[in-house]
Amino acid sequence: MKIEIGESLVLSWLRHTKKCQLVQMNWKPSVESWDLMNKSVIEQVMRESDDYFKHEHDYGIYKKNTSLSQLIKQAEIDVMGVSYAGGLRSIYAVDVAFHEYGLNYGSKDETIMKIVKKLLRTAMCVHGYFDCSEGDIIFASPKINYNIIESLDSCLIQVEKILRKNDLNFNIKLIANNSFNREILQPVLEATSSVADTSELFMRSIQMYQMFSESNNSNKSSMKVSVKNDDVLQSQTKIGEWVRKNLIQMFEENKISVEEVELMESIEYSKKTFGIQMPLLKKKLLLDEGKPLRYWAKPIINAYGSEYFMCSEWYEKRNKSYFEKWVGLKNQSTH
Repeated sequence: MKIEIGESLVLSWLRHTKKCQLVQMNWKPSVESWDLMNKSVIEQVMRESDDYFKHEHDYGIYKKNTSLSQLIKQAEIDVMGVSYAGGLRSIYAVDVAFHEYGLNYGSKDETIMKIVKKLLRTAMCVHGYFDCSEGDIIFASPKINYNIIESLDSCLIQVEKILRKNDLNFNIKLIANNSFNREILQPVLEATSSVADTSELFMRSIQMYQMFSESNNSNKSSMKVSVKNDDVLQSQTKIGEWVRKNLIQMFEENKISVEEVELMESIEYSKKTFGIQMPLLKKKLLLDEGKPLRYWAKPIINAYGSEYFMCSEWYEKRNKSYFEKWVGLKNQSTH
């Protein structure tokens, strides 16, 4: 059986970071032997998602899969994990893709459609074969170009809405770029010194690297793997925390007008002014059950009493100079 390095990495992540007692790579349903539960709900999800993406985005996400049975037969989840703690069960279903030059399933639209289809089909399988309506459905990739992420985010929000409308409370997650490094890669690297399982190929390769690494001889615990892609494995600069702290301070000092707050809610202004690929601020609504994708969970409060989620995607090389310039102009205008 062919094993991808990304799948081996995620297997170790689920075992050692998410504490899953059961983990399987390349999970496939036994369509002939297993009964598909909750079939009517799954068929409804398929119809609603097909209609929405056809009408709103002109996406045929299921293409030639005209029936649910045909769609499920083709299902394969790269890594499945189940964690048991305190009498509770947590399910993780992860598809992972590693393309050195950026995720590419064809055109931009084809790439988005394939990811959306993978996530929806995974949710259907978890509900249909595990009789479970909660869990984390994840697509992970170390590099996705930002023009794809910008469009993909809104699609994933809609996927989650369609599922929740049908009482499926899955968390739909995209873990990519620096988040992939921070949430998946680095925790696994930190666990390599305490794991001796020869079946975990990613970890074994890192352990071999450590044997001959000069840096490992001086400091094993702080070993970091160098990767050419600066966007994926940046040093921990804390640029986002610095931006957040400064923005909160400027709100407290009344340096940001109501008009500019409205501009910060637009992608055009945010991209031009800060170099980010999504609106800097998203207003928190009463109906919001959680944070939007790519935003910090804790809202900030502006000088006018409204709560906003703040974009969490900031990069030292790409965004710091933009923000410093904006802060400088703001300080000049208040003197």
